[in-house]
Order: sequence, then C-alpha cells, then structure tokens
Amino acid sequence: MMISIGYRNYLLAERIVAIVSPETRPTRNLIAGAKERGMLVDATMGKKTKSVIVTNSNHVVLSANSADTIVHRIEISEVKIGVDEEN
Repeated sequence: MMISIGYRNYLLAERIVAIVSPETRPTRNLIAGAKERGMLVDATMGKKTKSVIVTNSNHVVLSANSADTIVHRIEISEVKIGVDEEN
C-alpha cells in the first residue's frame, strides 16, 4: 500500500521501519550518515522537515508531513484493507 508523505510523494507502507522527529541529535546524525552514503531522499520540496522515515532498505526519507499525519494515513489504509477483505 502506497502512503502519501506529502507533495505527491509516496512510500510503500510495508517498507517503513520507523518515523521519527527530526529535531533530536541522533536523528540529525542519522540524516547526515544517510546523506554521506547516498541513501537520503528529500521529499520535503524545500519545506521544513517535520518527520524522518527510515525504511527497511536503510534509506532515510525526509517528509514535510508530521509523523502523526503519516501514521494516521497508514491506519486509514489498513482499515480500508480490512473492509475490502471482509467484502
């Protein structure tokens, strides 16, 4: 299931390992490390980074949407899948 992470950018929900706040020192170190390895994807379109998404492929994705918004979208998609499976 593809999840919108803002500005017409989508991420496969099954690949998400963690969604964290960008304001902590460890997260900033994670972003810097991913940038050095070429594993950083900036999907903010120049806007302020509100969440950092870590995938199971070790990519780090910056999003202008908050973690709460992304989690809510994942929950809604899971509910829709459950409803579709019942029908």
